[in-house]
Amino acid sequence: MNEYPKILIVDDHLSAREVLNGMFSTDPYQLAFAENGPQALQMAQELLPDVVLLDVMMPNMDGFEVCTRMRAMPKVAEVPIIMITALDDPQSRLRGIAVGADDFVSKPFDRTELKARVRTISRMNRYRRLLTERTKFEWVVNSAQHGYLLINDQDEILFANQKARVYLGLAADEALPNGKQFLATAVTQYQPHPIAAWQDWPNAQPDNEDHYLVRPETASAKSFWLLAATLNLPNRQVPERIVRLEDVTQKLATTHDRSAFHTIISHKLRTPLNWLIGPLELLISDPDSSKEEMFEFAQMAYDGAVQIQAVVDDVLKYVNLSTMIHEKEGCYLNQIRPLIDKISTDLELKNVHISDITGVIEEKENGRKLALSSEALELILVELLENAQKFHPHKQPAIEIVASLQENKALCLKVQDDGATLSPTQLQRVWIPYDQAEKKLTGEVAGVGLGLPTVAYIVWRVGGKCQIYNRPQKPGVVIEIIIPLI
Repeated sequence: MNEYPKILIVDDHLSAREVLNGMFSTDPYQLAFAENGPQALQMAQELLPDVVLLDVMMPNMDGFEVCTRMRAMPKVAEVPIIMITALDDPQSRLRGIAVGADDFVSKPFDRTELKARVRTISRMNRYRRLLTERTKFEWVVNSAQHGYLLINDQDEILFANQKARVYLGLAADEALPNGKQFLATAVTQYQPHPIAAWQDWPNAQPDNEDHYLVRPETASAKSFWLLAATLNLPNRQVPERIVRLEDVTQKLATTHDRSAFHTIISHKLRTPLNWLIGPLELLISDPDSSKEEMFEFAQMAYDGAVQIQAVVDDVLKYVNLSTMIHEKEGCYLNQIRPLIDKISTDLELKNVHISDITGVIEEKENGRKLALSSEALELILVELLENAQKFHPHKQPAIEIVASLQENKALCLKVQDDGATLSPTQLQRVWIPYDQAEKKLTGEVAGVGLGLPTVAYIVWRVGGKCQIYNRPQKPGVVIEIIIPLI
């Protein structure tokens, strides 16, 4: 690709065009010629020249009109125009300034002076255009969702956009230190995977294998995955490449969720299906069974069908959560106690105590509302109480519910039980769909691992917060949810 500055020469006289061609043909320019105004306007649009040498005295459409029209054309409005004129009166120059000319050269012109002016103006224009394009590029790149870096063959970072700086822990606005290497910087926070793919970095071929940077899971944060993709820049005197850093944590988590869904659904359905199909096969193969045997077979089939229905209902309920929130509708705070009483009765929980610190849920006439529908609030409370019951060794936990207001902007509910104490890994994974608190998937824990993820989904959708932690020095956990008020 020819990167020399482009000059558009506009003159109706062939001899004048030939003179200018002879002047500039030995210099590093791309030359184009137009014989009249309309042709000049068309060629300017197509070529996007760096400078226009425009004769003033032309028939039909003179240089003043060409300049006026060119300034009205968005693509070439900023192109520098040098008007070449035999008119030497001040009025002509004032008119040229008025229509947008950048400079004037009077005939007969000094060749050295004209070449110097063209050289200076073309350089300034190209620099301005490059600066504009770089400003656009930096704005786009800094607004990008991915991190982008430019590195050389020594793996030194030449450029990093804002997202890449965040990923690598680099200062947002400071200049990059000379010699700062990408991989050496990355490994202070991440582990490169697979190790074999990174051994030849930065000379590894980009299409051979995926390059991941992984920040391991900690007690306070989940694991974080970056995919590092590279693009070699061709035709560069110094080998350089672009590195794109893409956060693929959620993508990998989705894959994990899908795998977990398939695993747990197949596991949860296989046993009840056997209970359902086995007795039915016995009934069909032995129609002479006694009434007692037929009843026993039917009861087994029924129990299996009930379990299958429970699994399907849990999944469908989770899928359709978004229809239950209705934050604009809301529900009154004084609906909380009656809901807890009802749910406790339904679950046959005998030891549920409510502490209303600010008295807000005890008020009979209370105009304050949660940013949830009553159905969504009931579902949250059901899941929290069922969860406490499910993981209690005797299925009769002592549950303490503490309600309080946070600066009249949100309701905080703390649900504390005396059941199982969870490991740090289990505490981090309770919000993950289809992930149950089992070391091995035995299927003995009821449900499909959607209880607390359901709570989190509803609360997070309305801008609330969820957290879980073990009771200090006692068995059981505390689940704390914060729900905004309307």
